[in-house]
Amino acid sequence: MSLAVTIFLWVLVAALALATLRIGRAPFMESVQAGLADFVRLIPRLAIGVIGSGYLAEVLPQEFIARWLGPQSGGPGLVIATLAGALTPGGPVVGFALGATALKSGAGAPQVIAYATAWALFAFPRLVLYELPIVPARIVWLRAAVSVPLPFLAALGAMLIGRP
Repeated sequence: MSLAVTIFLWVLVAALALATLRIGRAPFMESVQAGLADFVRLIPRLAIGVIGSGYLAEVLPQEFIARWLGPQSGGPGLVIATLAGALTPGGPVVGFALGATALKSGAGAPQVIAYATAWALFAFPRLVLYELPIVPARIVWLRAAVSVPLPFLAALGAMLIGRP
């Protein structure tokens, strides 16, 4: 499955490159330069996140993670995971690396799904630093408030489907 996704993504990139090249050489070269700049900027961050999550998984006491975020932690584990996701600062490298670390350390898939969903929807540091300066506070807090049930619904969906 992973190979099929990789092949599909490369085919998609090639199709987009050809479409851009049809527009002109200048837009194509600008796209290549922008893509390479993003690649060079992101690869070290991804490496640090992935390698760091491996170290973190070894350092964290597995019995602690299993007790509070394990498959048997139930509702309290989902609440803890949701709060942790809401409080996690940083971008995807941080959020997903911590989620991967939790899985390696014995956390349950529904709890990690709740964590990632909460992080994606209403990470408090992102609300304060990015959203509140741009969007009226009432809208930001209303959006966050109506998003609160979603990590729990995502975790419930994972439980109903089975271990992802």
